[in-house]
Amino acid sequence: MIKDIPEYIVTDIAIAVALEKESVESKLWYVYLINLKNEPIENVLITSKGYGERNGEQVKTSTLRHMIATVDSKNFALIEPIDEQTFGLTNEYWLTYYIGKEIYDKKFIFLPESIIDSNFIKLPVVNKPGVMIR
Repeated sequence: MIKDIPEYIVTDIAIAVALEKESVESKLWYVYLINLKNEPIENVLITSKGYGERNGEQVKTSTLRHMIATVDSKNFALIEPIDEQTFGLTNEYWLTYYIGKEIYDKKFIFLPESIIDSNFIKLPVVNKPGVMIR
């Protein structure tokens, strides 16, 4: 039965953590969904959570769920702000979306300490510095 369910592979979709603003006192970070496809994606559901170890204790953040009706082709959508204190944790984003009647899903994981300046690129479409997973 499971072998009869088609497996659709997610391509040309990215989750990115972008540095939005920087001041002497603080930095403002946002998480974006980037659609690099030539077609829109619809009924987008994103579940986000953080987990890991801090000071010898297991830590878990709240699980957040976000719904986006449509992300147009070659466009992006804001998912959520992210606190810099969670960069030492594993940050997981589980994405599910439709193209027509086909459903796609993929888990994007930012490993602890992977959101650092040396990993920054200029994010496509968003045009801000940040870290991206495709």
